[in-house]
Amino acid sequence: MKSGFVSIIGRPNVGKSTLLNTILDFKVAITSDKAQTTRNIIQGIYNEKDTQIVFLDTPGIHKPKSRLGKILNKESYSLTKDVDAILFVVDAKEGLGKGDKYILDTLEKTEVPVLLVLNKIDLLSREELFYRITEYKDLFPFQEIVPVSALSKDNVSHLIEVIKKYLTGDMKYFDDDMVTSSPMSFLASELVREKLLNVTIEEVPHALTCVTTKFEEKPSIVNISVDIIVDRDSIKRIVIGKGGERLKKVGILARKELEGMLNKQVYLELYVKTVKNWKEKTNILKELGFDELNLK
Repeated sequence: MKSGFVSIIGRPNVGKSTLLNTILDFKVAITSDKAQTTRNIIQGIYNEKDTQIVFLDTPGIHKPKSRLGKILNKESYSLTKDVDAILFVVDAKEGLGKGDKYILDTLEKTEVPVLLVLNKIDLLSREELFYRITEYKDLFPFQEIVPVSALSKDNVSHLIEVIKKYLTGDMKYFDDDMVTSSPMSFLASELVREKLLNVTIEEVPHALTCVTTKFEEKPSIVNISVDIIVDRDSIKRIVIGKGGERLKKVGILARKELEGMLNKQVYLELYVKTVKNWKEKTNILKELGFDELNLK
């Protein structure tokens, strides 16, 4: 029996959450083309007969512009210790950026094996991929370099085999039927946020968050209420849309996906609330669950 914990880190929008979902063949982390989609540490649990890998999907490391941003960075950095391996995921198509160098500088003294995962190789030619490997390999003493495409699943099974070499545990931490430690109430609010990210304009994602206020599961139906928190009334109007059309669309999309996950009928209520500067207010951040690390 081999088991262990593996962190997934990298800049925003390099495909960390997509990679985790592909590995698990189950959606435990929301995805979007907007940066900083992941805001919490998501545990995804990969099980085989004699293997269990607990993946920790972290918020993208970035230059913080708010108290929330500082908390997200601290969450990510906290998971570069006490793990069996670190997957440093980069966008192979986009190539080396300042953010990559910044993260590698923070990993300079780590004793944890760091595996470089070159994602989005489906968008590269062989020559371009060879160039990317050459570009990165001298920057840091990576234990392994594994090219993958999280979207098309290219080489993902090989990545799993590589990770197994670094597992140090010999017990299962979770039951075989568990795919994530995140409660469904959390996944519900995240799915609502994902749908909002996908149907709103660029400035909206950074101005809102979602929190489940009711999750009531009955034999044939699940009643869910989610508050959508925005930082100004102008964003509230955008989220609701003309005649409430955008909010209705978000609700339909989220409800359908939740019903597929829960195998039950879902009654979903959405409420939009304005809380000015919520990303800077400690009490609000605590209410939203961003107090785990007690940032000073």
